[in-house]
Amino acid sequence: MSTIEVRPETYPQKEVQPRVVNDFSIQVATVNGSGSQTANTVLMRAIFQMGVPVSGKNLFPSNIAGLPTWFTIRASKYGWIGRKKEIDFLVAMNPETAREDVQNLEPGAAVVFDEPLKLDALRSDLHFYPVPFDKLVAPVCPEPRLRKLVRNMIYDGVLARLLGIELEEVRKALYKQFGPRKVKAADLNWGAVQAGWDYAEKNFTKTDPYWVERMDATRGKIIIDGNAAAALGAIFAGVTVVTWYPITPSTSMIETMMGYLKRFRIDKETGKATFAVVQAEDELAAIGMVIGAGWAGARAMTATSGPGISLMAEFAGLGYYAEVPAVIFDVQRVGPSTGLPTRTQQGDILFVATLSHGDTKHPMLFPSCPEECFTMAQTAFDLAEEFQTPVFVMMDLDLGMNNWMSDPFPYPDQPLRRGKVLGKEDLERLGGFARYADVDGDGVGWRTLPGTDHPAAAYFTRGSGHNEKAQYSERPDDYMRNMDRLARKFETLRKHVPRPEVILNERASVGLLCYGTTRYAAEESRDQLLREYGLETSYLRLKAFPFTEEVGDFIDRHARVYVVEQNRDAQMVSLLRMELEPEQIAKLRSVRYYGGLPIDARTVTDEIVAMEGL
Repeated sequence: MSTIEVRPETYPQKEVQPRVVNDFSIQVATVNGSGSQTANTVLMRAIFQMGVPVSGKNLFPSNIAGLPTWFTIRASKYGWIGRKKEIDFLVAMNPETAREDVQNLEPGAAVVFDEPLKLDALRSDLHFYPVPFDKLVAPVCPEPRLRKLVRNMIYDGVLARLLGIELEEVRKALYKQFGPRKVKAADLNWGAVQAGWDYAEKNFTKTDPYWVERMDATRGKIIIDGNAAAALGAIFAGVTVVTWYPITPSTSMIETMMGYLKRFRIDKETGKATFAVVQAEDELAAIGMVIGAGWAGARAMTATSGPGISLMAEFAGLGYYAEVPAVIFDVQRVGPSTGLPTRTQQGDILFVATLSHGDTKHPMLFPSCPEECFTMAQTAFDLAEEFQTPVFVMMDLDLGMNNWMSDPFPYPDQPLRRGKVLGKEDLERLGGFARYADVDGDGVGWRTLPGTDHPAAAYFTRGSGHNEKAQYSERPDDYMRNMDRLARKFETLRKHVPRPEVILNERASVGLLCYGTTRYAAEESRDQLLREYGLETSYLRLKAFPFTEEVGDFIDRHARVYVVEQNRDAQMVSLLRMELEPEQIAKLRSVRYYGGLPIDARTVTDEIVAMEGL
């Protein structure tokens, strides 16, 4: 690594009071394919390394390079990591959107912009910092074709100087991002950071109030996206068969998983893989392979999004009715149809709950953070085998593809739960078994795995009508007994799925109910409602379907319960209505956002305030 000069971070400034410290959002507006992702990640990580809670959210186009892209970084000394509705500091690099981006800012916001855009002529109530990016990047990067990839690092230097981000932390984040194999590239980009710092130091008098100051709120934490966390969780769960068809926003989960599998699942003696990853011709084939592998005794999974879920409906019904374990990760995005591949939504909840033809009910898990992506991946495989059924892990693009601050993941300390599997010794003792008989009263039958060395081990696995012995049957009573048993199995599941997180306030008549990433907007909204309106609230975060008894108890305790979700049709409210009593249903109110951006606290607060008449 070349010798690095690190400048002092303390310097005199003309300030505007009061200072706003560690509580603001930065939006970087660039074009896709310009290398901005690296600059944005370095900037976010530098703030994180100063001990300040931070989150990063990408909003990029779903088709080609050159289209507008935005990246939002939120720093919050209070630990809020959901999206903030207001933008406090804008970096305007894209001529196509710059004027609109500036016009949408609240008065008092700050703008770093490419000088030729002349954005400071648009408004007089903002803090403007014009930067001649092309002039600054030319001496730093002699190679013209590389300049568009390096010039974005200049705004990292400018922002570090203006906000008080320690330059040493920017350097650490930069070299971490490039890694030890790309030192020359890191050196080139570091030169751009220094050029930005130097220009801001010589030419700008700080007029905006926003500052970063060192804290100690991120010690021991990591930054990771939910897809990578889910991939790790599946590996710890013992997955051996992974099938998929590429689709945004789930593709990165499988790509990350392949890297982990090649690292950790190679037989040391033979050098051969102990796993199979298959890219299928479509999502229908992908889940068909998972069903086949699950029937054979493998822990198998696929990952997809809403359009893929649509294609999986028939095999999901087969898995439900023939009672075959399978795990499906649904990283939800905007719909219907293909929707917006790079926008987030919770749009598949109602569809997945009853996916397929006929009467079906599928268990769903709702992780809200990378740590739960990791742990619920393991829970999903256990439940799939214990209850011999497809299990859906319902993530969303915001959780799957964006950067999240997280505690390190807990190392699993429990054995894998394989459920009711009969081996050779069991069959010798029993003499035989009926595959679909409810021996234990919990709705779950016993099964054998292919290759079990006993003549009584074999049975037909049917998607057609069958009786308790797995024999073909069109008798109405056989069919009804089987369907009643499946319903009984689903009721048993209520006692085994993760229970919700509940925070009760005995003085509250209002409750907030959320799930997945709506958690962050709901938690922050509770704080806003109390501080700004004196409204005390309780809180319940769903972690799974079927719902547990805590849900009904929570609703009974409150006069009104606001269900916060990201879809147009209040899908979780609809699902709750399927299971609640009429007097409980009457208490439900819906707070929805479905614009494709992650839901923010202010939107939740404003809707509740309006409905409460405050």
